[in-house]
Amino acid sequence: MAATKTKNKKLSAITHPHFGCTVGGAYSVAAIKGAVPIANCGPGCMYKQYFHLSFLNGFQGSTGAGGGNIPSANVGENDIVFGGAKKLDALIQSTLALYAGDLYVVLTGCSGELVGDDVGSVVRKYREAGYPVVAAETGGFKGTNQDGHEIVVKAIIDQYVGDYTGEKKQGLVNLWFETPYFNTNWRGDYLELVRILRAAGLQVNVLFGPQSGGAKEWKKIPKAQFNLVVSPWVGLGIAEHLQEKYGQPYLHIPVIPIGEEATTAFIRQVVAFAGIDPKKSEKSIAEEADLYYYFLDSFADFFSEYWFGLPSRFAVVGDTATNLAYTKFLADQVGLVPVKQIITDNPPQSRRELIEEKFRNISEGVSVTPEFIEDGYLVEQSLDTAEFGQSVPLILGSTWEGDVAKRKNALLIEIAAPASEKVVINGSYIGYRGALQLLEDIYTASVSGN
Repeated sequence: MAATKTKNKKLSAITHPHFGCTVGGAYSVAAIKGAVPIANCGPGCMYKQYFHLSFLNGFQGSTGAGGGNIPSANVGENDIVFGGAKKLDALIQSTLALYAGDLYVVLTGCSGELVGDDVGSVVRKYREAGYPVVAAETGGFKGTNQDGHEIVVKAIIDQYVGDYTGEKKQGLVNLWFETPYFNTNWRGDYLELVRILRAAGLQVNVLFGPQSGGAKEWKKIPKAQFNLVVSPWVGLGIAEHLQEKYGQPYLHIPVIPIGEEATTAFIRQVVAFAGIDPKKSEKSIAEEADLYYYFLDSFADFFSEYWFGLPSRFAVVGDTATNLAYTKFLADQVGLVPVKQIITDNPPQSRRELIEEKFRNISEGVSVTPEFIEDGYLVEQSLDTAEFGQSVPLILGSTWEGDVAKRKNALLIEIAAPASEKVVINGSYIGYRGALQLLEDIYTASVSGN
């Protein structure tokens, strides 16, 4: 069970949540090489985030200071009554002694923020002493782990990266993309998107995951020519903050590209914005498209032979970025009919008009009205009303949708948190190569009946 709130609504409890709470931003820290999250929260908070965002979300595992290795103050009743500043101070000291990190981020949970512990002053003492320690106010009542992601990133930028008045480097781009761990395929998706951008002639500042240079990479943020946000809303607040702080422009592409048409259009849009010579990108596009359609041509033999027994209608349940990207690909490039698109991550009201507009124009002649539902029980009720016609129902969602998928004899492809029926190493469903993998998985499930 989790709690969340929306504008002008009271805090309420929900069942079967599809996201973590704000302090789940600790996993954005864990995704930075050499970075150590320090949790000033109650006992069990970090384990709950770990199981939902990492372990039972593709069994992603953890590296460095992630998973069960996150130092925590385990705030109790005594700390709430008398204050937990001294306990946090001792925790930071011991963490600095035990973990050889390049960056330390202290994240506050509900208890510390509610009683008013002055975490900033505790952390400031270490920063003034030369330690790279940052404080992020991530009380769980503030929203989801995606809100926590933005809070953590802005805190690192302001307190660690700092001011910059130097020159910008032409062709260097900061990539703001999926939320680490929360987006089940984030590692593989980053690999594919970075590969595509570099092949187009851009230099990419990778801030999370296996290709990142770690904390030192973050110091390069102010030097980038621009920020690239590939997401409907997560990361947009970061780009706006960087524009104000460093005078950096940003390019916002709301729909993550999947398949040849979308990925080619994506590359051309980024290259045009960067103002670099398109010769390299066009050569890369030609090579990628040639390979893509070679494999798709072979797949067409199967598709044309067995189309009558394959799914023709589909539903997607997941966060905004995942839902929008998969819905567009399946409707626009595969020709399937969207019947139910449920967004589960509670995007800010200020961003919803853009999101709804993208769904209204999902494909030529196809318009979708998404539903914004956070409660897993209500998601299940809504899915029960979906009309899939006579074809095999296809549901792209999370483990929580397993019961309704069984009732409808539907194929369930896990693409969103939590995903406890699949193991993810570096898989991807985006770009040129990821699209082919997505088709493989959907139609393997179709012929096997799983």
